[in-house]
Amino acid sequence: MAAAEPKAPAARRLARSCWAAFWDYETPKVIVVKNRRLGVVYRLVQLLILLYFVWYVFIVQKSYQDRETGPESSVITKVKGITSSEHKVWDVEEYVKPPEGGSVFSIITRIEVTPSQAVGTCPESVRVTNASCGSDEDCAAGHLDMLGNGVRTGRCVPYYHGAFKTCEVSGWCPVEDGASVSQFLGKMAPHFTILIKNSIHYPKFQFSKGNIEKRENGYLKRCTFDEVSHLYCPIFKLGFIVEQAGENFTELAHWGGVIGVIITWDCDLDLPASKCNPKYSFRRLDPKHIPASSGYNFRFAKYYKVNGSTTRTLIKAYGIRIDVIVHGQAGKFSLIPTIINLATALTSIGVGSFLCDWILLTFMNKNKVYSHKKFDKVCTPRQSSGSWPVTLALVLGQAPPPPCPCSKEDPGQAGRPQDEGRSQALASPPPQPRPPCDLPDQMADAPERGAGPGPCASQDSTLTDPRGLAQL
Repeated sequence: MAAAEPKAPAARRLARSCWAAFWDYETPKVIVVKNRRLGVVYRLVQLLILLYFVWYVFIVQKSYQDRETGPESSVITKVKGITSSEHKVWDVEEYVKPPEGGSVFSIITRIEVTPSQAVGTCPESVRVTNASCGSDEDCAAGHLDMLGNGVRTGRCVPYYHGAFKTCEVSGWCPVEDGASVSQFLGKMAPHFTILIKNSIHYPKFQFSKGNIEKRENGYLKRCTFDEVSHLYCPIFKLGFIVEQAGENFTELAHWGGVIGVIITWDCDLDLPASKCNPKYSFRRLDPKHIPASSGYNFRFAKYYKVNGSTTRTLIKAYGIRIDVIVHGQAGKFSLIPTIINLATALTSIGVGSFLCDWILLTFMNKNKVYSHKKFDKVCTPRQSSGSWPVTLALVLGQAPPPPCPCSKEDPGQAGRPQDEGRSQALASPPPQPRPPCDLPDQMADAPERGAGPGPCASQDSTLTDPRGLAQL
């Protein structure tokens, strides 16, 4: 306790000094430094900041606009064309899944067909883990493999082809790998046409537009998409989409894949509506360089009755999946973002001053010359009495201090006429500033402004700046 007592006064003094410093006012002081290199750095930084805001912020980014991203959108698709495989002719109703015409659909280009499947018992596929066996003891009855094709019966039977055996299962037989037949539908697929109808709406600006223009009847039956001549004819050939995505059609049709059709609506609503046009881009969405996740396929079955029993045809389909993705943004002039960005630009120009001050005080401040010029501490004089306008004027250094009686008085000057005293006061040179009530003896005989004893005659003309603030 005794050791802590001496620290208490020091802590109080520190707290008082911090509290007093909290009420200090700081104002910038302008210093002109005649240094060409520093001036070049200062102007160059200002120029770069100005170019950044004028060119990038206002011209490229158009930050003077109010913006809305993610338009409300609807997409309707329709595919046309026929193709053939080794066994039959395929039309749209068979190779397009699903048939509703939404923003995501698949075009089948190759199938593996397992016909005439019925519920029964058959050998398990060799692709299933632990399906191979040597005897019935290797097949546990009732075992169900989640990646298999049925429930094991406990028997080990010969496979569909070859000398090896697999466990028997109860399910849809024969299994897919044992009796599937591959058929390629991609012969005419590059010539399939895809109509993509898209309309967008920006609710903030009440702006709507579609990718089909009002043209004469039959226009869409004669045109195909061209970025220059038929921008508003959104009919694309499947081969064109795959080519624009940078893919090989034969390879893509064999293993399948996902192609994205990206429609971008970037609209500057300060311009006419005719300047707001869709931009189309195409790219592959599935990672083709990763074998485990590349390609695209799915399965479906067609059921029918044969002699009262249910049978089905299982189809594993490989195809090109089309994802139509719509995004964009719209902008229109607004006063609020304009003011905000202008204020930011004007404020950022001050970075040049900060940088040059740092260079000046860090690398060029020899013998603390610039520090003494830049930083001054001024204490406000304490004056007694007076009304608040006079006190405020004294603090700002714009008025003389309150009058006080002279230390010496010359009675011989009292009877001198007032006009003569004023003329002599104007003719006499202004003395150096001194404290108002501590004048030397020779100043006591200086002419006064008025007759009779009163305040010091030299205060009005010489002590308008008692603290020397004008020299700071």
